[in-house]
Amino acid sequence: MSALMTTTNRSVFNRLAYRALSLVAVSGAVLTLSFATPALAQGQGTKIGFVNTERILRDSAPAKAAQTKIENEFKKRAEELEKQVNNLRSRAQQLEKDAPVLSESERNKRQRELANLDADLQRKRREIQEDSSRRRNEEFATIIEKANAAIKKIAEQESYDIVIQDAVTVNPRVDITDKVIQALGK
Repeated sequence: MSALMTTTNRSVFNRLAYRALSLVAVSGAVLTLSFATPALAQGQGTKIGFVNTERILRDSAPAKAAQTKIENEFKKRAEELEKQVNNLRSRAQQLEKDAPVLSESERNKRQRELANLDADLQRKRREIQEDSSRRRNEEFATIIEKANAAIKKIAEQESYDIVIQDAVTVNPRVDITDKVIQALGK
């Protein structure tokens, strides 16, 4: 019986070892191909470009204009909110000064008023942030559409086979972001 178990264990072990070696061999082949394919593709004349979308949305003329436009749209609301925040601060400071001479009911009443005012200001701040984010997304969606059109035009004019947006690491020689930013500035 023990000889049968030993034989069975060896058989199971041998099958597992064979599968593991097969997996290593397949993984090695895939790894080799993944390194060799770019070299082969470049050797065959594949032209690759890269575009940094973050830079386009930060540095291009349309992006800067959109940012200025959004800031101007929300400037009045932000200033009004700042005035209200300053009013809340001064009222809170006044309450601190007056607290020793106020009755407990009057002090509680003012504290509730300040808490309600603070909650209202928090709500207004969130609304402004949400509205600003929505407008920013609208403006940037338009810029991205224009950037994609510029990328496509550059790719066609300069015979790029593939243009990648946003990668972990990129060789600067394939970066065409400046060309796209320049095209958007026209």
